[in-house]
Amino acid sequence: MTTKENIITKADQFIRDKGYNAFSFKDISNDIGIKTASIHYHFPTKSDLGVATIREHIDRCETLIKKVANESPLKKLEAFLDVQTQIKYENKVCIVGSLATDLNTLDESIKTELKKFAELVLNWITEILTEGKELKIFDFQTTPRTKALMIITNMVAIIQLSRLTDENDFEIVKETILKELKIQQ
Repeated sequence: MTTKENIITKADQFIRDKGYNAFSFKDISNDIGIKTASIHYHFPTKSDLGVATIREHIDRCETLIKKVANESPLKKLEAFLDVQTQIKYENKVCIVGSLATDLNTLDESIKTELKKFAELVLNWITEILTEGKELKIFDFQTTPRTKALMIITNMVAIIQLSRLTDENDFEIVKETILKELKIQQ
């Protein structure tokens, strides 16, 4: 991993563990053993680092979308849910959810990237649901976009809530999403 990648990885960890406003370049430098000047070399401002961190998530999401592009709508949705499962079992939170709590204090460049990422995920899930409904794999009464919002918000929320309730609640919600969508044969 390059120094730049290591800085982004550490920033991602801090954002998701503490929140964007709760860490500094000094925290990163202390944690990975480099001078803050090295961080500034790659990222002149904290906003530049925030944007790069979100772009890393966008790149990963776009890679996943391409990877499952030829799969069934069910497999695509399961790929999305697998990412949420990985986040949960790594004891992390969603980057969008973490940064959204700091939204009023974020630089416009970060807000713009965050909105791009949220729209990417929302559009992808909406497309999956539209395709699934057209192929008679899924059945739901709302618009695909509304159902996508419901699925995404349920997953983001249950990752957080199941930290306080029963660990099994995460799996229950995930399985219920799939069960309620599938057309019963």
